[in-house]
Amino acid sequence: MTRLDWAPLTDADLPALEHLAMRCLEHDGGLPELDSKATLRGFFLSRTGIGGRDEMGDLLAAAGVFLERDGRLTCTGLVHPSVRGQGIGQDLVRWGHEHGAVPIRVLIENVGPAAMDLMAQAGLTQVFSEHVMCHDLAKIPVVRRPAGLHVEPYRDDTKELFHAAYRGSFGDRPGFPDTPLDQWVEWLFSDPDFRPQDSRVALDDEGRPAGFVTVADDWIEQVGVVPEWRGRGLGAHLMARSLTALRKAGSTKVWLCVNIDNSAHELYQRLGFVDAGRRARFSA
Repeated sequence: MTRLDWAPLTDADLPALEHLAMRCLEHDGGLPELDSKATLRGFFLSRTGIGGRDEMGDLLAAAGVFLERDGRLTCTGLVHPSVRGQGIGQDLVRWGHEHGAVPIRVLIENVGPAAMDLMAQAGLTQVFSEHVMCHDLAKIPVVRRPAGLHVEPYRDDTKELFHAAYRGSFGDRPGFPDTPLDQWVEWLFSDPDFRPQDSRVALDDEGRPAGFVTVADDWIEQVGVVPEWRGRGLGAHLMARSLTALRKAGSTKVWLCVNIDNSAHELYQRLGFVDAGRRARFSA
């Protein structure tokens, strides 16, 4: 049994947090940005965090409470693979109950079977889960654009067309938030790595939106097709075109997340994406 000494996390712990996150990603897969300084600061140092070190001073576990964009408190945690199964995860859940919001919310960016079991034992229910997928750009399929369509990049004079494509593509989904134009544009540009020049909206001969894709850094952020154009290969074309554009821009890998219940997961696999882990959210 590994004994850990627990103490509040500070900025001085950031290198150790990076190392811990890297080991967890290597073992579990998951969101690749988990080991970035920006992500770790947000999760573990923005409000309150706690870390557990062994007798050698190595950080083997950490938990944090942070504020999400919707203004709600959420907990997260990391446990080094070498010390799992010793009750450390349960200790982190108890800490989260004491320091987080009630009912507790938990976000795990590298969720695996052990974390799923831990959440179930803690009485938490999975309310959201996504596959994290990666394309190595070694082989990009050629998918021709359906006849009768042309595409335009994101510009100030096309933002309304992008927004209309977003609403038309996702408006039939349960719980669609129907984000207003200004808020949706603000969300796009809240990511400093948003690539308007590589994002595209597909339009028919009368200028009506048929589908769209938005890109940020090495990520496909959103891709959607309006109901009238589904089943014609437009989504596959937009994805393949984005992969080609990103490879030409110097990317070596491209990432996306897709809900575990979304049938597009199979399309992405056919395009050459492979599963690289999962991320999930849990709530009491």
